[in-house]
Amino acid sequence: MPAASELFTETASGVRVGRPALKQVLDQLRADNAYQKADRTCRPGYGCHMPVSWSEEIDAVLGGDLTAALTYLTPAGGAVATCVAPVGLRDRQAGWVGFTTSLGFGKKLDRIEHDPHVALAFHAREHGTSHSQRYVLVQGRAEIVPDPDEALLTLVWDQAVGVLGPAKRGRLFWDRWLREYYAVRVPVLVHLDRIMAWPDLRCAGRPEVLGTPAPLEPPAPQAPPKGGTGPRLNSARAARRCRVKRHQLLAYRGADGYPVTIPIEILGAGPNGMRLTAVPDLLPAGGRRAGLLAHSYRPELIGLTTRYHTGWLEVAPDGTATYAPHTAAGFVGPPNKTLLLLGNGLVAKLGVRSARKAGRLTELPAGMSPMLDRPPPRRPGPA
Repeated sequence: MPAASELFTETASGVRVGRPALKQVLDQLRADNAYQKADRTCRPGYGCHMPVSWSEEIDAVLGGDLTAALTYLTPAGGAVATCVAPVGLRDRQAGWVGFTTSLGFGKKLDRIEHDPHVALAFHAREHGTSHSQRYVLVQGRAEIVPDPDEALLTLVWDQAVGVLGPAKRGRLFWDRWLREYYAVRVPVLVHLDRIMAWPDLRCAGRPEVLGTPAPLEPPAPQAPPKGGTGPRLNSARAARRCRVKRHQLLAYRGADGYPVTIPIEILGAGPNGMRLTAVPDLLPAGGRRAGLLAHSYRPELIGLTTRYHTGWLEVAPDGTATYAPHTAAGFVGPPNKTLLLLGNGLVAKLGVRSARKAGRLTELPAGMSPMLDRPPPRRPGPA
């Protein structure tokens, strides 16, 4: 399966000292996994309910966007937004959409396991196949599938090839080079409880709500963190790095416990943080923990560049919004697919080697690697 820049950086993060043991993550996921081959709409802990259904226009967005913003929640009530490649992975009959992630990215997995409420914001049309101007936010409960069956493996692989282009294959080099990379990648299914679709990509107008009704009231303000609400980073520098990215999003915990992710514009920065603006009534009044994501990308997600922050959002009664950044991270993907895959393979091999040496990994999981055991497609011969 072709790789995205987001996947490369996650693997790099997952091998740092202090991350949970990969074997422990695998064992916990397998113990808690509620994935059922026969009926994915009836699962322990998720309940049995009618899946959310959606229109052809929304389906074209879910199937056509190259990237989406995944938002998950923190134990303190904050939100973290990051880029993922959904590769059009979805099942309208069962009512889920999906993406893949790295088992080595222990912190994100821990938080999703602790609170599976997540959101995927489909907010960018460039280089995709949908021409709709709708902003689509899906909210649901994530299910990490550490041991996907043959049908799910095939679906993920075929979707990725169709969206991101053919995979690099070759038994002499590429299959061996990328084996560890694919071994620590697993699908994540988001079983939808709600879809909110705005008429345009700025989230102007009244959204169409499918599934569980949206809360009538905005979320209440949160208690300030013990370390204070002010900026802990250089706000002017953070604003400059984010403003050059084409897409800027803000994420927070909604009134009913689901993440909410909306488009914003960063206007500048002052001593109290970044100055933000959004469509009226999208930003809830008061103070709260929030995540900020800014990114740009090229066709097939080559050259994906991101900046993401956690911090404190303060919205005054007149709608003036200030964001104080507390933490920052980001990456720049290589502008060439071959370089990207070489880097993905190298980082994955080093990460697995480090985990084995430290005793954090005794056996390599299967993940998506069984797809490498299939013969690579033959090149067409001369006519």
